[in-house]
Amino acid sequence: MQDTITSLIKNYDIKGRYLDQNGIDQLKSYFETGTARVQAATLINSQAASLVKQAAITLFAEQPELIRPGGNAYTTRRYAACLRDMDYYLRYATYALVAGNTDVLDERVLQGLRETYNSLGVPIGPTLIGISILKELIKSKVEAAGIQTGAFLAEPFDHLINELAEKDI
Repeated sequence: MQDTITSLIKNYDIKGRYLDQNGIDQLKSYFETGTARVQAATLINSQAASLVKQAAITLFAEQPELIRPGGNAYTTRRYAACLRDMDYYLRYATYALVAGNTDVLDERVLQGLRETYNSLGVPIGPTLIGISILKELIKSKVEAAGIQTGAFLAEPFDHLINELAEKDI
């Protein structure tokens, strides 16, 4: 897993260039938000089970057909799998948040996920809604805790959503 620093340096090294002002600004932004990212991750870690539970309650209130007979979260096994997946997204989004880099999401979560879900008949739409709900819950909790927020907080969740979303070719 790479963080912002190693990813940035790797890109400049590949090009055989010294860090320019843009690279310095990226590093500066990374360091300026470092404490807030770690504080947010600590908050997420301490409330992960509650966040997943709240996200599931909200998702199933908005999409009740998912927990009705024939729905993809119907039966205890499928419901538990849904919660497991939401926890999985939250955990890896937290890693990406701390790293300031979404590479871990590409490497550990997104590669082959759409194909797996499609082969199992798992709808992507509710998954995206669930990730979006997690993002909003976390933003709310972080703000309530008085921790600095910014684009860095939403970035991992937005990356998951954008990469899983259906795209027109």
